[in-house]
Amino acid sequence: MTFQPAAPASGMQDVLRAAGAQAAHIGDLWNGTLALCTFVFVAIVVATIIAVWCAPRADAATRPDTSSLEGPERRIWHRIGWATGASIAGLLVLLAGDVFTSRALARLPLRDAVDIELVGHMWWWEARYRDADGAREFTTANELTIPVGRPVIVTLRADDVIHSLWVPNLAGKKDLIPGRTATLQLRADRAGTYRGQCAEFCGLEHALMALLVHAVPSDQYEAWAANQRRPAPEPADAAARRGRDVFLNANCARCHAIAGTPAQGSIAPDLTHLASRQTIGAGMFPNNRGHLAGWIGDPQALKPGVNMPANPLPPDDLQALLAYLETLR
Repeated sequence: MTFQPAAPASGMQDVLRAAGAQAAHIGDLWNGTLALCTFVFVAIVVATIIAVWCAPRADAATRPDTSSLEGPERRIWHRIGWATGASIAGLLVLLAGDVFTSRALARLPLRDAVDIELVGHMWWWEARYRDADGAREFTTANELTIPVGRPVIVTLRADDVIHSLWVPNLAGKKDLIPGRTATLQLRADRAGTYRGQCAEFCGLEHALMALLVHAVPSDQYEAWAANQRRPAPEPADAAARRGRDVFLNANCARCHAIAGTPAQGSIAPDLTHLASRQTIGAGMFPNNRGHLAGWIGDPQALKPGVNMPANPLPPDDLQALLAYLETLR
């Protein structure tokens, strides 16, 4: 079977299509910078054309013009002075725009914010939804769901090497540095699915470390969060029950966690609600039975360097395990 990465339609990634207040501020700064730089470029091209057009022509019989050696060329110095002043003024305008944008980004109202701790791993994302009531906290992986119009505070940590989170439709880039904690504030003002990406080279599979952000209406978010807090459902048929036994008795439970079962691994993605996610492999493949089977059997063939080992299960055990994983919604 040939495996193909997930289609780009799983989420747009476009810095010019702001879907939130933070991205809109950054977009305004970009537009201003582009306009100023375009004006400077055009001015330089026009000045060059005028200089070439007005330059004195000479031939082999023309005597050298040494008048510039006899005294300062005041007109030239005046022009250089004006050009230098204009350049400094342009840079000051860009500096002011950067300062005002930074202040605007810091003024996002944070009342009733969703609190998420996002941890970068090689090469996947772990998301822990925090709550003052610890019993309401839950963990997911490689996808965020946030409510439209409500601020989100994302606390960023790295578990191994430097990563960088960039969801261009919603906010700017922010680095995740081992041993340090950073904070990113954002708000989605338009429903949709937006693709994020690790924007700092972090190793072999850096380019294949995506993060989907689903912005949904508030009532849908609350329903989703309530479901995420529930433990895994009890398998309803014999095949799924056998699959759960395979999961618990194979290597899976050593690394992965499934709430409501003895599996409490902490070094790989939480699978409690795996079947509700759109993709596997940090955005690489659609989350369907075929890709999931390939990922379980030989993940190195799909994403070389990934920490998950191969699991060559007997066909009957593999099908039972897939039946169980499909119940984890």
